[in-house]
Order: sequence, then structure tokens, then C-alpha cells
Amino acid sequence: MLPRRSTYGRTRVVVIGMGDTGVLVATHLGRSFDVVGVSTKPALVSGQELGTRLADPDLWRRNYLTPLDRFRRLDRVRTVHGAVKALDTDAKLVEVADAGGALVSLPYDVAVIASGTTNGFWRRSEVEDLAAVEAGITEVATSIDRASSIAIIGGGPTGVSSAYNLAKRRAGLDVHLFYAQDEPLPGYHPKTRRRLIRELAEAGVHLHPGHRASVPAGSPTDRLTTAPVEWTTGQEPFVADLVLWSIGDVQPNSGFLPREMLDEHGFVMVDEHLRVQSHRDIYAVGDVAASDPARSSARNFGYRVVVRNIRRAERGSTKLVSFTPPKYRWGSIVGLQDDGMVIHQPNGSAFRVPRWAAQRVLMDVLNRTAIYGGVRSGRRTSR
Repeated sequence: MLPRRSTYGRTRVVVIGMGDTGVLVATHLGRSFDVVGVSTKPALVSGQELGTRLADPDLWRRNYLTPLDRFRRLDRVRTVHGAVKALDTDAKLVEVADAGGALVSLPYDVAVIASGTTNGFWRRSEVEDLAAVEAGITEVATSIDRASSIAIIGGGPTGVSSAYNLAKRRAGLDVHLFYAQDEPLPGYHPKTRRRLIRELAEAGVHLHPGHRASVPAGSPTDRLTTAPVEWTTGQEPFVADLVLWSIGDVQPNSGFLPREMLDEHGFVMVDEHLRVQSHRDIYAVGDVAASDPARSSARNFGYRVVVRNIRRAERGSTKLVSFTPPKYRWGSIVGLQDDGMVIHQPNGSAFRVPRWAAQRVLMDVLNRTAIYGGVRSGRRTSR
């Protein structure tokens, strides 16, 4: 049972982080709970589909950049634009420095940590306004427009998607993909990995297995670099106009949390119900949560588990839903293409959704209406 109530008689839920997962939690709880969402951006700036963001920024903006005040269900949710500085579990307060520099204390009955990770220039934790987000997207796209060659370091889904989309959509750009293993996409079914090798080659991507890069000092993932890439595996340095580092340099956005909540890598330790260990009133979900070795609750409907468990606890039920990750990663890898969107299954099979259906049905109707509960067209003035 959740004992404390807001002045309106409803349980207070603070959602820390309003990325893909945090927005989903907030939109599904806003009708029945007193919900406050804390976001470093005034918009949902998805970390998904970097390849489309690089190769077709306008398409990416349509599907993955949405001001928070366009979500109809967030009309019931108060949003605070700022960064969380501390979570006080004794006082049950979330301490926030808002975008104007003021300190705000948010009391909670339930807290949901969905603060995500920092991973390159496409997933940043800094407090930014929408103009800064837009400027960053444009700056990277302009750099790619001016380049004749690009080296992409890293064979995960971000690197594969970037290589494929740039090769398909940027005519004249020479695209090279380097990865340390024999095949890209570790964590995916072997059939999926082999299928993408074929598709990358057919798209014109130059594949370089067995290359482990010597990572330069500083934070190369924060920007596109231009220096030659050197290798710890003995190959000659490689020179390209631009270098994209997608090496999985993931840093959890968890510095505001008590150390006892975190594992040795800084991710939030949770039980099978996505509750933070030793804290029955705090949940963690998404990339920041150590839910399984792949930290896959962001991609496997973890938000539903959190929403259902908060609702059940509100009713006094002790029978909570468990999160069960799949054996292999699944979903779209290269995103929406001219011939549709391919969805890869955990068992290695795949199916293609035609272009019209992928955009109109999956993205516009299912995603925006059924999952998020409705998204207004155009942009409104921020609340």
C-alpha cells in the first residue's frame, strides 16, 4: 500500500527522465495519479534511430522529436524542465535545478527513475532548450553533407543503422563500418546478424571485421572527429573525412542517486518487478536500469510492468508483474526505408511492413495514438 497522498487525495508520482520510457510511464499514469515529470529537454528527444537522424534529419524529426506539450495525455502531468540533483529517500523528495537555475523540491509517494544514459552526441544529459537540440542536429547533418567519406566505429545497432542509412541515403558518401568481432550486432540472433551483413554489403557499406580501435583521449563519442583512426589489432591507421564513434560508451545518468542503489557500473539495481532493491516505493526502467545483462527494459515494454505494478500497489495488491527479457534483441535495426520497415524477431525471423503502413499505421497511428495516447500536430508554446 502507498500511504502518502497529495493535497488532491491522489498518490504523487515523480518520473525522473522524460525520454521514450519516461514519457510512456507518465502518459499512462497521469489520469489516475498526481504525476510530475522531470526532463532535461522540453521535448522527447529520442535516442533511437541515429542512422535516420544522420541521413534524413527531417524524417527523424517527424517521428522522434516531439515537444512535450504536444502529448495530449501530458496535459494532466506537470513537467519540470531541469536536472535532478538528488533523490532524498528519507524525506521522499526529488531535488531539481530547473532550467532557470532555481532549486525545486518535488515530494513523492512513488518515484520512477527513467533517466537513461549518456551515449554520444545523440544521447546527452545536459539541460537544453529546443533551439539547442535543433542546432545540434543541423550541425551534424551539415558536417556529413560536406564529407566524402566516413568511418563508423562499432558494430552495435547504432553503428549498423548509421552505416546502412548513410550508404543508402547519402549518394557519393563512402561509408566504412569497423567492428571488433567477426560479425556485427552482438546480442542479436545469428540469423539476424548474417542477414544484416548481406544487406550492409548490398547497400555499399565497406565492412571491416576484426578491427578494434584505439580510443583517443577525451570523449570522442561526443562529436564527429577527423583524426586518423588507429587500431589495437595491428592494422594500418584509417583516414576518413569524418569518424563516428558508436563504441557503446554508455554512461548511466545516475549520479544523483544514493550509491547503494547502483551496481559497480552505476546502473540502478532492480528486482524482477523493476523495483529498486530495498525501496518498495521506487522503480527504475529503461537504459538506466540493471534489469538484465542487456538492460533491455527500454525495448521490451518495461514501462508496462512499472505502470501495472504502481497501479496494483495503489490497490494494495502484493501480486506484482515481473519483467521477462527475451533471449535475443529484436525490433527494427535500420528503421524506415523506401521499401518499408523490417522488424527482426528474437528467433531470427523477420517481416517487412510496407512503407505506407510503417509510417501511417505504425508510426502515426499505433505509436502516437494507441501507445502515447494522442499527439497534436504542430508545435505549441511550452507550458
